[in-house]
Amino acid sequence: MSYAIFRTGGKQFRAEKGATLRVPTIAADAGATVEFTDVLLGSDGTAVKTGAPVLKGAKVTAEIVKHGLGDKIVVFKFRRRKNYARKQGHRQPFTEVRINDVSLG
Repeated sequence: MSYAIFRTGGKQFRAEKGATLRVPTIAADAGATVEFTDVLLGSDGTAVKTGAPVLKGAKVTAEIVKHGLGDKIVVFKFRRRKNYARKQGHRQPFTEVRINDVSLG
């Protein structure tokens, strides 16, 4: 099975055809097609190709499924005996993509 490791939003993801991934927010509408050209490593099932730092001509094609917000995390700061307590919540935005094709060039 072919796969590729690509980078987007400062993070790395493993892409296989048909897989669904949650990547950092991409500025495009749901249903749009995006290409990730920052492919670091790829395999066609028999041989593994590594880039220095990226594979030339390799790309991962995906379709945007939806945008959303992740689970809430609670940030609580507290200093004992100082009458100091701060509570803040955060939900990280994400874009869910479905991998359509992995091309190693």
